[in-house]
Amino acid sequence: MNEEIRYKILKILEQNSDISQRELSKQLGISLGKVNYCLRALKEKGLVKARNFKNSDNKKGYLYVLTPKGVDDRARTATRFLKQKISEYQQLEQEIEHLRAEIKK
Repeated sequence: MNEEIRYKILKILEQNSDISQRELSKQLGISLGKVNYCLRALKEKGLVKARNFKNSDNKKGYLYVLTPKGVDDRARTATRFLKQKISEYQQLEQEIEHLRAEIKK
């Protein structure tokens, strides 16, 4: 699981712990199988707990709760993700400047 997916899953779960895997899949733009794999990995690392609950349709569902370790990890992951995006942004700015210089020639 890459940093971006990890960060986004932890962020979404922190905001909406009763989200379904299917809805999480739609929001992230990844397959349901990958969501399931990622949630299992996060549970194994002790970052997320899954608890059964019954929703209004009387179907089994899960409540995904970030553990204290998960909340800390989300903050650290956000910091790493931000640094990565800033670096990508700076590289893109440089590329744009080079292209503008080429066009002016």
